[in-house]
Amino acid sequence: MHATGTFDITSWDTLATDEHPGATIARHRLTKHFTGDLTGTSTTEILTVATPDGPAAYTGLEHVDGTLNGRTGTFVLAHSAGGGADGTPWMRWEIVATSGTGELTGITGSGQIINDDGHHYTLDYHLAGEGT
Repeated sequence: MHATGTFDITSWDTLATDEHPGATIARHRLTKHFTGDLTGTSTTEILTVATPDGPAAYTGLEHVDGTLNGRTGTFVLAHSAGGGADGTPWMRWEIVATSGTGELTGITGSGQIINDDGHHYTLDYHLAGEGT
């Protein structure tokens, strides 16, 4: 199964910052609002690293509460992101196995965030007991 859509970051709070020579590591809490095949909200905690040349990478966990293609429940996404050697960013997420609840129990899959004229997402997923 496949889902696409957009999201808005509705809040961004920096919880801690740790300065190091050549890099700043920070912890942030974000909230988001999703539209498209996934409708709902989420809370995300990320760790970021920034260098003098700009953002370098982040990792995090996101708890999603919503409806995915007509099925309601929750699940957790594990994020990983960074900049490639050519400067092109990559942002991926993986559904944490066993994190699905409600009609999303048994969900697995992965996807990506595309940051162009806004925040777009893709999610390829499978629900236990589904044929696809």
